[in-house]
Parts: sequence; structure tokens; C-alpha cells
Amino acid sequence: MDLFEIKKSIEQIDAEIHEIRGHLDIEAINKKIEELEQKTFETNFWNTENSQEILKNISVNKKMIEEYEELNSSLDDLNTMVEFIEMGDDSFESEIGEKLHEVENKIQDFKIKLLLDEKYDSNNAILTINSGAGGTEACDWAEMLYRLYDRWANKHDFKVEILDSLAGEEAGLKSITLNIKGNYAYGYLKGEKGVHRLVRISPFDSNARRHTSFAAINVIPEIEDDVEVNIKPDELKIDTYRASGAGGQHVNTTDSAVRITHLPTNTVVTCQNERSQLKNRETAMKILKARLFELEMEKRAKEMENLKGVDSKIEWGSQIRSYVFQPYKMVKDHRTKAEEGNVDKVMDGDIDLFINEYLKYYKS
Repeated sequence: MDLFEIKKSIEQIDAEIHEIRGHLDIEAINKKIEELEQKTFETNFWNTENSQEILKNISVNKKMIEEYEELNSSLDDLNTMVEFIEMGDDSFESEIGEKLHEVENKIQDFKIKLLLDEKYDSNNAILTINSGAGGTEACDWAEMLYRLYDRWANKHDFKVEILDSLAGEEAGLKSITLNIKGNYAYGYLKGEKGVHRLVRISPFDSNARRHTSFAAINVIPEIEDDVEVNIKPDELKIDTYRASGAGGQHVNTTDSAVRITHLPTNTVVTCQNERSQLKNRETAMKILKARLFELEMEKRAKEMENLKGVDSKIEWGSQIRSYVFQPYKMVKDHRTKAEEGNVDKVMDGDIDLFINEYLKYYKS
């Protein structure tokens, strides 16, 4: 890349950062941070129900400003490198191309984050994978998807906690529920909800035939305690049972696992990741609260669809993506038409292409 091309790229970066500033409204964000920080000095702040939510909002907004300032700093670095090159110092020539690529990627990531502006986008995510019909083959596919999302989360420095899991009879997983913790975890993952289809030569088929398997993924935001969800104690059925595990010294010998059924909606949630029954019950109630909130949101969305008389872009429960290993290799999202030929890369957690394209599609 010659100096003229480098300068053109830097001009483009400058224009994109200027465009970002137009959408970001730095002054309004700083004012919001100041107002929220003032609340932390109020008497009994730590005893209020929304104290944690306020602290989280401060952190999220400060992080947004910090990342924006990093983009400006990177732009200054690029201009400084050009000045040195123009003065005859060629030590930056090999470095500036890599720096350009890095800044361009950061800008694209930041622009995607600007799309995450809905109320619960910044929340943690509760992601559930359920194997479809197909026995062992479907259970193996569910476990493959679990590994995919676990690796994706680790690459983005999110913490993954297994809340509940049910092993397949021979291999894999019948179901697993994960709490993926980190800023905007729900916003990034909300488009993963739906049916995921696998086509491959089955390792469980002695005749090496091609099989199609399905797994359903559900994603809901982890709802904070300050959100109003009306749950009456007499509408709950609470059961305890012995948590399943690998056995040996790790086997759970007490009835610490908890299953809660919300009778009016027949919504069932379970949690067995803690040895304490009380902690499992608290976590299960949090999941139930999030699921009931989701049901209410879907009900309102359907009412709006009926009023508008148009189809929704999000077809919950429909097939959203295919992962084909045979007779060719391709991962394709059926909503956005995004494709990736390197299936192994996708299965290793590289799904940002599909996440980003869905967010653009969702906002279009």
C-alpha cells in the first residue's frame, strides 16, 4: 500500500468516526453519566432496588465513551505515522498497514454496538439449547452448538455459567441452559433464537449415511430485580430433586436441584448448578422471571403485528441457519443470506459475521 492509498484510508476512517459522533451524542451520554453518578451519593443508595442497574448503566455508558475516545486516539496515531513517513522515517511503513486494518475493524465493531440500543440489549443473556428429534445424532448436535457458543463467549471475554443440563442417553446433550455474562451479551445473541439445522455424515451411522439434525435455541435477557413481573406464590409448583452429574466424588447426594412450574402458563424452569438448594431456587426464579417477561413481550409484539397487518421479521421457532458438512461445506443464515464456507471456523465460535449481519437486517 503506497502513501496515497494510506492517506485515502485514513480520510475514510476520519469520516466514519465523524459519522459515529453524529449518532453517539457524546454530550448527552456524559450528562447521563453525571446524573447517574449523582444518584450514587444519595442516602441509602445501596439499599434501593435499582442500585445495581444504575451502576451497570454508568459502566456501559463510560465504556462507550472510552471506546469512542480510543478510536480518535488511533486516528491520531495513524496521522503521526504518516508524518514520520513523509519526513523519511520508513520504520513505520510495515506497521501502518496492520494498524489501519486494526482501526477499521474497531470502527465496524463500534458501529455494530451502536445498533444495540434497545432496552435490554446491554443485559446478560440466558441461552437454552434443546435437541430436536433424531436421538443421539440430535443430542450430539446440541452439544456441538454448546461448544460453539462457549467458544464465542470466551473470545469476547464473556463469562459462561451452566445453569442446567440434561445429557443424552448415549452421547451429547438433550438440553442445556447457559447464563452468558457480559455487557451486551443479550443484544449480540438475540438473533440466534430459532432452529439450527445440521447436515453431515453421521459418526453414529455404521453405513456412513448423510443425516439432518435440528436443535432449537432460545435466548432471553437476564432481567434485573427492578423489572416488574407479577408472580403469585400460589401459581408456582416447586419441586426439588437430586442433581445429575458425572458421578464419583462429584455426585450430589442431596436434593439440591430445583424445578419451578408456573401453573398459569405451564412454564417450567430448572437449575442444578449450585450445591445449595436456596441458590438454585433463586437462580430458577430469575430464569422464570425472564421467561414470563419474554412471553409478555411476544404477546405485545403479536398484538402490534395484528394492528399493523404486516409480518414480523423475526419468525421465532423457524429454521434460521443451516450448517452443511456434506455434500459441500457451507453455513448459511436464511434470514440475512450471509454465508461462510469455512464450517470449522464457525464451529470454533467465529459467528460474528452472522451476528452482525442479523443486527443490520433487524434494524433495516
